[in-house]
Amino acid sequence: MLIPHDTRIALETVVDLVNTAPEAGGDDGLADLPALYGFAERHRLSGVGTLGDKDLRAVQDVRSRFAEIFAAPDARTAAELVNGLVAAAGTTPQLTNHDGYDWHVHYFAPDASVSDHLAADCGMALAFIVVAGERERLRRCEAPDCRDAFVDLSRNRSRRYCSSRTCGNRLHVAAYRARRREAAG
Repeated sequence: MLIPHDTRIALETVVDLVNTAPEAGGDDGLADLPALYGFAERHRLSGVGTLGDKDLRAVQDVRSRFAEIFAAPDARTAAELVNGLVAAAGTTPQLTNHDGYDWHVHYFAPDASVSDHLAADCGMALAFIVVAGERERLRRCEAPDCRDAFVDLSRNRSRRYCSSRTCGNRLHVAAYRARRREAAG
């Protein structure tokens, strides 16, 4: 599946945003304004000015709406959720090249709030996945103690864990040790 660079970045951003929710790991990764500024900086969100409590609540709301898309039972439901999110953001597609990136599309207006920026750009990245018939690539980690979101970009759609290094490896080691105990017992 060929995914343009800007869409891949937006998918990484939406996954990270969804995984800041308390449901994902226990603590709210966007509990206050410094956390929101840190998120915006990590993801190099352009045009972020002074943020306030209203921005924080709006981004937390957008995060919840993205989580609903990951939990959608089918493509039709996911499409309806993406449509609502993107429409509410007031998308204004425009070509741009900035900060060392080649030409790409921004779907948000130049003066958009950070929540509209995320809703428009990340919503369109998720729309790309739905349009490509790949909605099942939007997943939650299957590790019993992890519910992080991820986008399965493997060729055969076989990824089961948010990270093969942590969750996947931990479960494979546990299964191996259980087999060894069973064989020894």
